[in-house]
Amino acid sequence: MRLDRALSYDYTVAKYFMFATILFGIVGMGIGVLIAFQMAYPDLNYLAGEYGTFSRLRPLHTAGVIFGFMLSGVFATWYYIGQRVLKVSMSESPFLMAVGKLHFWIYMLVMAGGVFSLFAGVSTSKEYAELEWPLDIGVVVLWVLWGVSIFGLIGIRRERTLYISVWYFIATFLGIAMLYLFNNMAVPTKLVSGYGNWWHSVSMYAGANDALVQWWYGHNAVAFVFTVPIIAQIYYFLPKESGQPIFSYKLSIFSFWSLMFLYLWAGGHHLIYSAVPDWMQTMGSVFSVVLILPSWGSAINMLLTMRGEWQQLRENPLIKFMILGSTFYMFSTLEGPILAIKSVNALAHFTDWVPGHVHDGTLGWVGFMTMAALYHMTPRVFKREIYSKSLMEIQFWIQTIGIVLYFSSMWIAGITQGMMWRATDEYGNLAYSFIDTVINIVPYYWIRAVGGLLYLLGFFIFVYNIYKSFGAKSLEKEPLSASPAGVKEVANV
Repeated sequence: MRLDRALSYDYTVAKYFMFATILFGIVGMGIGVLIAFQMAYPDLNYLAGEYGTFSRLRPLHTAGVIFGFMLSGVFATWYYIGQRVLKVSMSESPFLMAVGKLHFWIYMLVMAGGVFSLFAGVSTSKEYAELEWPLDIGVVVLWVLWGVSIFGLIGIRRERTLYISVWYFIATFLGIAMLYLFNNMAVPTKLVSGYGNWWHSVSMYAGANDALVQWWYGHNAVAFVFTVPIIAQIYYFLPKESGQPIFSYKLSIFSFWSLMFLYLWAGGHHLIYSAVPDWMQTMGSVFSVVLILPSWGSAINMLLTMRGEWQQLRENPLIKFMILGSTFYMFSTLEGPILAIKSVNALAHFTDWVPGHVHDGTLGWVGFMTMAALYHMTPRVFKREIYSKSLMEIQFWIQTIGIVLYFSSMWIAGITQGMMWRATDEYGNLAYSFIDTVINIVPYYWIRAVGGLLYLLGFFIFVYNIYKSFGAKSLEKEPLSASPAGVKEVANV
């Protein structure tokens, strides 16, 4: 049964988050390129005193990209995809519309507070959880508001079947809610002892327990921000762009549940050769290796969706972004388990191979998919044609070259570091000092910085293309595209 073709959706909140995605992409990636050049040319650390040092800017880069660019993209795509697959407009519920707008503005206030506090050096010093307790409360509030939006739309939906993308969005909400609450439990020192600043706190956990909880959170922040909602996006946008149904809905369900179970136990691989119990380290390694199965299950499902239609890669730049993004996802989720093997980790731990691994997934998988999503949404949200497909092609190749330069240079640098740290002379003494390894990999830092600069250049091309699209030819109705399997989509929304 088809719905009334006059049904329309309200993309007000989706637009807000699309603009936020672009804003935080520029800020987060711009800082990332700056600190990459600081690694290659350390004198850049002293241009702005303490506020311009690598140590002060690095948390701003990670928070800006992960919780600014990526998370804004997640929210934007939810407020777009959610309405369409559930067949309900947010305008039908003034309450949900108000919740969505409040969600956006509290999110922006928390992000502004985070930028200010991290720039000032106010930090818990916990990876991906640097915000102090007052801002943590704001995060909880905005997350609850997003949950109200998700389950509110589900509650008033017209489409009985919950498409697989909705499953992944729900998992993102529940996973981060659980992880964030437990990891960020802290004791405000001023309230308890009367000493220190009112915003300062200490973790409720200590020693090895704190490390275990932190990396249970840290690795699964990667799972539920870098992975789960991005899979939700590609399961919607790839079939819509290609006109092809998902290869296997059953495989998507299998991959979903196995991913949910396995990912939660893999965080221990960050603590190999540390003070935590050896069985926990081994468990983290084992679950990391097994994690290849659901990760590749999702990625192969995406690639096989294009079976018989590979010519579309020549015709549609968005298909290029999504297919190469899926390939980078496969690549990164193979590399991660390899790094989690104890013998490999003995060489790679604390080396630049690790940030190389993180960035080939972040730039290739998350970055490509987020930009592809915004490209797909723009004609449908703003009723304007994309300004230039040629610019999309140029952007694609510039950013692809940038990614390859980035991760390949970091692989070489990381393996070089690991080998030099382990090398001994005939007397059993270390053959190289630490500074010897630093000097030896400076050329690779320059290559990484250039790769990051190319990716940033590609992102500015993306921003320009979106901006020019606002003045492009107006569309009376959105471009036609086929529906994802199992979802009764209407064309003229």
